Amino acid sequence: MLIVTCVKQVPDTTQVKVDPVTGTLIREGVPFIMNPYDTHALEESLRLKDKYGFRVAVISMGPPNAEVTLRKTIAQGADEAILLSDRAFGGADTLATSMVLTGAIKKLAEKEELAIIMCGRQTIDGDTAQVGPGIATRLGCSQLTLVDRVESVNLTNKIIKVRRKLEGRHEIVTAPLPVMIAVLREINTPRYPTVPMRLAADEAPITTWDNKIMNMDVNTIGLKGSATQVRKIFSPERAKGEILAGETEQPEDAAKKLIEKMVSKDLLSL
Repeated sequence: MLIVTCVKQVPDTTQVKVDPVTGTLIREGVPFIMNPYDTHALEESLRLKDKYGFRVAVISMGPPNAEVTLRKTIAQGADEAILLSDRAFGGADTLATSMVLTGAIKKLAEKEELAIIMCGRQTIDGDTAQVGPGIATRLGCSQLTLVDRVESVNLTNKIIKVRRKLEGRHEIVTAPLPVMIAVLREINTPRYPTVPMRLAADEAPITTWDNKIMNMDVNTIGLKGSATQVRKIFSPERAKGEILAGETEQPEDAAKKLIEKMVSKDLLSL
């Protein structure tokens, strides 16, 4: 049975800059990394492979240089890596992205029984957490989000049990396979690839599927298929702070002055 793990190559957000004229990201000279949440999705896929014998296929939609990220997944233990790359896919929002990823998953499921679609909770460049649920909706399968532990998988009855982390509590949920799982960072600690696996990954084939292979309606993918579009990106301006003078030896007076100032600015109600 097959686990399809979705990963995304994202810019290292600590080094991203915005062009003040065009309002777009400046990508030149910016290093790219695998989305951190997706590293945990991959690790959990590999753990399930080790325990239950699943085969792990990794898919990623992105430009040709995303092949570097996919080679890292092979080095860690993935069995197959597929890059979905075509100009027709470019400019996609979460709706159009989930359409392309769903198409790829369906194509893989034609040859092998699909058990799990594994995703990270969200990406650090978009932070929408919409792509995983979007895939589940289009596949018509159950979705389990905020998962911080996979309890068990019953391959005979095709049922999975997971633990979900909610506010102030956990819940145990079961669902039939196939299922989409979106994991939290707490679920595991990603493994480091061995030197032999790194060397083998350099020679491993990375399959590329463009839209000639995917054969998707161009009106449902890329910019044409996106219901939302980014019009402008900017850094919000921060107002200057204010320092309230006061003696550190009199913390009660300082606290009183702070409260009075917050009340006067409608930042606090008493």
